[in-house]
This record gives sequence, C-alpha cells and structure tokens, in this order.
Amino acid sequence: MNWNCILERVAQTESTNDDLMARWRSRELIDPVSRLAKHQTKGKGRAGRQWFAEPNSSLSFSLAYPFNQPQQFLHGLSLVCGLAVIQGISKSLGLDEMSLRQHGLSLKWPNDLLINERKLGGILIEGGKLSSSNANERVWMIIGIGMNLTHSKAIENATQLPISALSELNQKHMPMEADLVWLAILNALGDYLELFATKGFVPFRSQWDFWDAYRNQPVSISESGLIKQTGIAHGINEEGAFLLQEFGKAELTTIYAGDVSLRRHA
Repeated sequence: MNWNCILERVAQTESTNDDLMARWRSRELIDPVSRLAKHQTKGKGRAGRQWFAEPNSSLSFSLAYPFNQPQQFLHGLSLVCGLAVIQGISKSLGLDEMSLRQHGLSLKWPNDLLINERKLGGILIEGGKLSSSNANERVWMIIGIGMNLTHSKAIENATQLPISALSELNQKHMPMEADLVWLAILNALGDYLELFATKGFVPFRSQWDFWDAYRNQPVSISESGLIKQTGIAHGINEEGAFLLQEFGKAELTTIYAGDVSLRRHA
C-alpha cells in the first residue's frame, strides 16, 4: 500500500458496506479503512437490489474514505472509482489499458464494469454527513466494490443476466488471488481519490470517455423497471452527469446519478 489505509480481512459478513456504515453512524471512523470479506451473505447493489457473490469466485470489499468538501461537490465519485478499479485491474494483471479496452473492458454510467457488455462488477456508494449543522465535520463516503474473479454459473443463474469475469482478461494465466486484486485497486483508489478531492471530476473526464461503453450509441434510461427516456448517449459533462440526446429533441438532457438503468436501445 502506498497510502495510509487500515486493512481488514474477514471470512464472512453480511455486507462490508453495512459494517462500515455502522461505524460511520456511530462516529467511529477516524482514518480510511477498507474491509474485505471472503464471503458476503447479504451484499447490496444500487436501489436496494441484492449483490450476488461466491466465496471462491468473487471479490467483495468496501472502503470508508473522508472528504472535506460538501457532499454536493462529490458528483462523479462513482465514475472516478470505476477508473481506479480499471487501473487496479491493469496493475494486477500486468496489462496496459489499451489492451484491456481492446479485450472489451469498459465502464457503464454510473457504476458498472463490463466486458463485452456483460457485467464484470459494480460500485455502490453510501454515506455522507451526519450533522448538517457542523461545518467542520468530514463527509465519509462508503465505497463498495464487487467483482467476478472467475465465472460462476450460480451467479449467472441467480441474476438471470450474462456475466463476465476478470479471468477472461487474464492473458498471462496468473493466479486470480482476491487479496492481490484488492490491494492493487486500493493503491489506485488512493491516488484517484486524492486528486478528485482537490480537483473534482474535471481531470478524469477524458479518461472516462475512453472507457465509456455506450458513447454515441442509442440507449434507453429506465427507472423502477420502466423506460423513461431514449436517445443517443453523448458521454458525460464536467460533473460526471450523463448526457442524452433524446429522440425528437434538440437540446441535450442532463441526467444525474439516481435509480436509473442504462441499456442499449434496440
């Protein structure tokens, strides 16, 4: 590790995010801490959905990280974390980013990693500020990251969706050890989050454009399972918000992170 972060490893827990969220609510967090679970029994995805993981084929960990900026200035955090995960993948596999992109690795706004449009992993961010009246209180964000290390038919059956796994990118056939991938991602997160805390999302915008899975393609935006908007994806703005050219409209629509689902539109 090249930055100050407490490391915790447990055999089993319900949710690493919930573990760190409980400490945040109890005001027990002092320094950044990352918690890795070999087996997560009640993992969470966005909008209350379940995150499926298996002990020997998945990576599940969370990071509690403090910011001095107000929470409204942290737009784009999930996108920055996605970029850091890719950097960690690059280091752990010994592959440059161009090779990874050519093999189908990409990011789907706002929080998914894909390989050839099949889900590799996801990011869940919770937390915030406990007291709105305390101007000096730091904003703690709990960043949960889940990833398939090797392919699991059980997970694919549970999600009813095609999934991918990091092993598909492992051209050197290196052992897929969760600890090594975890530490490589944490190293990258240390650098990326420090820059994000001082400069915001602007320095990351062009990098995210490179990994954007659906840029300039027809997509649909759905909420609670219902399609709300369709159009052409136009990337993101300087805050990390999604830009959509809706069919039949001249102006771009700006969409901020929420309970939305981005899909390629037929």
